[in-house]
Amino acid sequence: MAEILAAVGDDPAREGLLDTPDRVARMYEGLFSGIGASADEAIDAVFEAESQDPVIVENLVFYSVCEHHLLPFFGEARLGYVPNGKIAGISKLARALEVAAHRPQVQERLTSQVADAIYNVLEPSGVVVELEAEHLCMAMRGVKKPGTKVLTSATRGEFKNYPSGREGLLALMHSR
Repeated sequence: MAEILAAVGDDPAREGLLDTPDRVARMYEGLFSGIGASADEAIDAVFEAESQDPVIVENLVFYSVCEHHLLPFFGEARLGYVPNGKIAGISKLARALEVAAHRPQVQERLTSQVADAIYNVLEPSGVVVELEAEHLCMAMRGVKKPGTKVLTSATRGEFKNYPSGREGLLALMHSR
């Protein structure tokens, strides 16, 4: 970090920057705490349930860091699944998102990792994960288009025990 500060023309030895390399290192430890962690293992409260009615979690705010420029991207997630004998503690679904988001990442892969974690652990009839995010690498640099949102989605399963299928779950997720 001191080398970067010097490379952009600042003095890493000046008073305001003396502790900056250490602060940045500690910050990145937190931002990248998902490296080596498993999103699947974050879903560790699983319960048997007879219900086959959809479960939807929305407005889950997340923050991640673009692996290409090490700038943040952030937004909201919508997670939906149709149980097939198991349900998860809702906070555990949010935790899976947090684990996957806390590593250098691209939104497309993050979306897939969260869908895979829910599908692998709960073995539901079907899963839909949607992320909508703004990328500071696009807002602050390059094309400089703040406010632009990227929407990604991932679907897993065949929705066999849900008559409305994938389309029905998507419609329910967007009905509000």
